[in-house]
Amino acid sequence: MKNKRSVYIITLIIINLLLDQLSKIWVRSNVIPDSIINIISDYFIITNVENSGAFLGLGSEFPPMIKKILLLALPVIVLISVLIYLFKDKSLDKISIVGFSVIIGGGIGNIYDRFLYGSVTDFLFIDLGGIFKTGIFNIADLSVTTGMILILWSSFKNKD
Repeated sequence: MKNKRSVYIITLIIINLLLDQLSKIWVRSNVIPDSIINIISDYFIITNVENSGAFLGLGSEFPPMIKKILLLALPVIVLISVLIYLFKDKSLDKISIVGFSVIIGGGIGNIYDRFLYGSVTDFLFIDLGGIFKTGIFNIADLSVTTGMILILWSSFKNKD
């Protein structure tokens, strides 16, 4: 039973990592940097932007050493801590397990890009008429956000 749980966690992490990396490979190969491809009018577009900062470009102006600490070292420490917690805490419900696993998969994807390329490829943008408008993001960002929503949902669900 314990082994089945570990395989489930590792599988979720790998699936998220693969989806992220394969999508970024496709974008780097097929979408001209800074171009715009309308998928659904102006509501959903694909572009190709290299983000040297964190979420929405935050920290892109930081000095190189600070960026290495805040955007590489610190996230690695956090992800290792979350991974250890995920494997050790046997009381986690399935929703939390999925949430933490997809966060780890997405986090690894963006850290891998930062390490290899010095930036992260972002390419998805949604604008539903100003009420709901995103920054440019990628599958790893979507995984992390989805994971956070699942963990919050689970924590509220388990309080009942």
